[in-house]
Amino acid sequence: MERTMTDRILQPHQARTRTPTTYEDLLGDAIERAYAAGVHDLTGLVEALNRDGITSPSGQLWTEAIYREEIAALGR
Repeated sequence: MERTMTDRILQPHQARTRTPTTYEDLLGDAIERAYAAGVHDLTGLVEALNRDGITSPSGQLWTEAIYREEIAALGR
């Protein structure tokens, strides 16, 4: 079977334009821990971040609105 450029799978790390910051690494690790613990909803994720002591960029506790805004900003 002949492969073409469209057959390739994009790995998330290939799309990076820069190295993640320490904050981004810590946030990602906390999100992964929550998923591994069986948390699969936004309310539970926000609770897990607050329980783990991971504060939002503004230093406030996470809310669903703050989480949505931050993840959208990180995705740009």
